[in-house]
Amino acid sequence: MSALIVVNFKTYASAQGEAAVALAKAMAEVDATTDATMVAVVSAFDLSAVKQAAPNLEVWTQHLDPIGWGSNTGWLHPETAMGHGATGSIINHAEHKVDLGHVETLLAQLPDDFPVCACAADIDEAKALASLSPTFIAVEPPELIGGDISVTTADPGIVSGTAEAVKAANPNVRVLCGAGVKNGADVAMALELGTEGVLLASGVTKANDPAEVLRDLVSQL
Repeated sequence: MSALIVVNFKTYASAQGEAAVALAKAMAEVDATTDATMVAVVSAFDLSAVKQAAPNLEVWTQHLDPIGWGSNTGWLHPETAMGHGATGSIINHAEHKVDLGHVETLLAQLPDDFPVCACAADIDEAKALASLSPTFIAVEPPELIGGDISVTTADPGIVSGTAEAVKAANPNVRVLCGAGVKNGADVAMALELGTEGVLLASGVTKANDPAEVLRDLVSQL
């Protein structure tokens, strides 16, 4: 069964620099053995190195700003990110919130074949984002992010409810879920609840053996 496994490297020490490259290589190895699609969401600093080390892996950036060339100190320029290997992006993560105008302007600026995953804290935010037509919406209750209990167990209603609401608002948008996802059972449950995959971070990036966790994530597909 196909599913999207999106791993956010955040700024964990265990997923930056050389560690980011090693983790991306592990993801690429698992990606080659399953119908699931692995996506590494890396620091802008690591885009080039990760893409060079894992050229066949989907590599996304963690944020983009809707800016052009010029006087924009400290902002993340979309074309520059793409030039360094970004093949997609997340936006509006709970740890880097933006307004709907930011998302709308960014989407209008990006190529149609450049996937964007907009993060939502709840069903209402997911519906608002769906009206802008991102490629994906990932529902992630902030209180569960980084925790030990998967959203699929702690609040399955928000997962199924988001999937239903988004599809009703915009059937072209694909739905993911995240927060506390750790293993293959969580991924399988996410799919049962109507999503097409998961967005996770610490379950992989903080694992003693990330490769083993990655294999487990796709073990029930």
